[in-house]
Amino acid sequence: MFRYSLLLLFILLIPSLNAAAQKVHSDNGDGTYTNPLIPADFPDPDVIRVNDTYYMVTTTMFVFPGVTILKSPDLVNWKYCSNAVPRFDFSNCYNLDSCSRYGHGQWATSMKYHNGKFYLLFITLNEGGFMCTAEKAEGPWQITHLPKGFYDPGLFFDDNGKIYVAQGYNNISITETDSNLVAISKDSLVFVGNIRKGLEGSHVYKRNGYYYLYSTYGGLDGMQVALRSKNIYGPYEQKLLMYDTTKGINYGIHQGALIQTQTGEWWTILFVDSGPFGRFPSLQPVTWIDDWPMIGVNGKAVTTYKKPDVGRKTPVTNLPTSDEFNQKKLGMQWGWNHNPDSTKWSLNEKPGYLRLRTSSVTSDFKMARNTLTQRPFAKRDQTTPTIASTKIAVGKMKDGDIAGLALLQDPYAYIGIKQNGTSKYIVMMNDGKIIDSAAISASTIYLRTIASNASKKASFEYSTDNKTFRQLGDQLAMRFNLKIFTGNKFCLFNYATKQLGGYVDVDWFHAE
Repeated sequence: MFRYSLLLLFILLIPSLNAAAQKVHSDNGDGTYTNPLIPADFPDPDVIRVNDTYYMVTTTMFVFPGVTILKSPDLVNWKYCSNAVPRFDFSNCYNLDSCSRYGHGQWATSMKYHNGKFYLLFITLNEGGFMCTAEKAEGPWQITHLPKGFYDPGLFFDDNGKIYVAQGYNNISITETDSNLVAISKDSLVFVGNIRKGLEGSHVYKRNGYYYLYSTYGGLDGMQVALRSKNIYGPYEQKLLMYDTTKGINYGIHQGALIQTQTGEWWTILFVDSGPFGRFPSLQPVTWIDDWPMIGVNGKAVTTYKKPDVGRKTPVTNLPTSDEFNQKKLGMQWGWNHNPDSTKWSLNEKPGYLRLRTSSVTSDFKMARNTLTQRPFAKRDQTTPTIASTKIAVGKMKDGDIAGLALLQDPYAYIGIKQNGTSKYIVMMNDGKIIDSAAISASTIYLRTIASNASKKASFEYSTDNKTFRQLGDQLAMRFNLKIFTGNKFCLFNYATKQLGGYVDVDWFHAE
């Protein structure tokens, strides 16, 4: 009878457990979804549909593997698909070799599918333009350095066989290219932003004989506009499609892509500057009125709304955040801060652990190689903090080594173990300064950070038994600083300040 009662209780609890789990999804499980579409840093989205699958590419800047592509059956539930650029070997700065590329890497990628091939087109501020191609979105991808870069490019394959790129900041131009995306014409100025300065992020579409440049006036209070013309070279007329300054998760929604479903519906995925965790994508309905793609409902962005009709039921999915490090490859949620040194980390040397060997000698955390990062996810209620924790074996550190858990932006902070001779100390660094420290003798340490996207504060704690945690130091006042240009990121790190040769073993990383 007792066993029967327990079984009955468990069965009764299943609906509530599922409901609780669904709170971490944008899919509400009842035919609706709630924005933000993904409560994490996936900015500058471009989205396409190929048959019954949707693909989204976003900005990853200086993180590699990078140029992350997600896929979805319904525009609501997303999974990792691939990282199109495993590493970026076009400057020593991507190896943190006396210089860096914070705020200067890949951004605002344009994605298209044409004649059985996927195309990605992006620019970096220092190295210029790049094209990536693949027959499948899962890869493998081939990268080509172009002789000419295009600012905020919008790639377009016209139905007459010609290929164009829309580009520019405030002064929007059209350039014709060959099949390798090499420019074969001059840049033809077609429109100058006139609502305010900063017209950019143009994507190109064609419908009912009109060419559309789907563009944004950026900023925290961003605007989404469309330019249209019967000729790719203009003249273009302009219409404001969305300017929502309602305080909250839709404030200043802008920059993204138009998508048509299999059933003929139109939608747009834009992003919102959402605080220190970064820029979150948002899914909005589109209604064509007088051949203009009007966004939202009655001029306002939606928060909870009916899901897109894709002609079939689709499962609820969740993007991974935690990792037990028991696979042969790192999960696709991870990316290294700049290019990693592949000889200095391993999932195989001690199965079930991530081994991080020191890879560079530096006194600057931001210049330390092989710092492993991932995006924090904000909680759906936008107020509950996110907790990241990790278990690290630290018995093989060398004098001067520092290993631990960080939040990376500008400013940054971390809690870690510092080896000082034969002694170990727990240290908390905030904005480049050691704030507090405590002697410790344990060979295994548990670290965690409690970070709130709403309050913009993060605290750091440690434990020797994973039960009793003690806060160390003060709170990090998180920012979204354009010097970095990505949201704050959780980091696992181990770097040397004196000598190489030490290592730590990370047992697990959990994000709650």
